[in-house]
Amino acid sequence: MDKNKEIATLGAGCFWGVEALFQKLEGVVSTRVGYCGGELENPTYQDICTGQTGHAEVIEIIFDNTIISFSEILNYFWRLHDPTTLNAQGADFGTQYRSVIFFHNDEQKNTALVSMIAREESGLYKNPIVTEITSIQKFYEAEDYHQAYYQKKYQGGEGQICHFLRNK
Repeated sequence: MDKNKEIATLGAGCFWGVEALFQKLEGVVSTRVGYCGGELENPTYQDICTGQTGHAEVIEIIFDNTIISFSEILNYFWRLHDPTTLNAQGADFGTQYRSVIFFHNDEQKNTALVSMIAREESGLYKNPIVTEITSIQKFYEAEDYHQAYYQKKYQGGEGQICHFLRNK
């Protein structure tokens, strides 16, 4: 990968809505959805939906760090989900919907920790942040029908997304 490109891997609930919002962000080069953080090799969507594999639904984001920083990616991440709900986002419940940042290097780890502490101290949340910050081990790409789901479903148009951006 060229030096101006970086990877961010984030879980913020249902990956369809997370991907749809990140695809609109300037500096995002590409996205794909998949599974991280579990024990089962090559899990399927049906596997992770059991809640028994330990995987989270995640989005892998390739971004141009001359346009957007990892810190800015994280600021967007915090805005599009509730990081205070354990294993749930909206109507979705289960460990696969947990809030998680999978860091790819020590710089990302430190940036994620600083970002989370700043959010925690901001007073924006009534409850403590439960977002996991952990080293990425293996990303498993989700089945093709999950990739760019909203673009396929709405033929590139706007449709209802299960996530929304908060103002802060």
